[in-house]
Amino acid sequence: MTLLNAPQDTWLKVIALEGGRNLRARLTQYGLFEGDSVRVVRAAPLRGPLIIEVNGREIALGRRVADKIVVEAKDATGADRPTQ
Repeated sequence: MTLLNAPQDTWLKVIALEGGRNLRARLTQYGLFEGDSVRVVRAAPLRGPLIIEVNGREIALGRRVADKIVVEAKDATGADRPTQ
């Protein structure tokens, strides 16, 4: 699944950053890397951006960008939840 259709308030693992070199570079500048734990904090109404949490920071991502981030569900016990 992609971050665009991921459930809110669920910790996920980033599997792949799809898209071109420029998009991947921009995402890594935001501090988002493959293998990171992320969660969708909220989705803005009217097709606005997604607010995600990664490494203790909140980042706003456009929906087209979020659709390029492949994620999978983390451990349901929360054992994989990042510590801060």
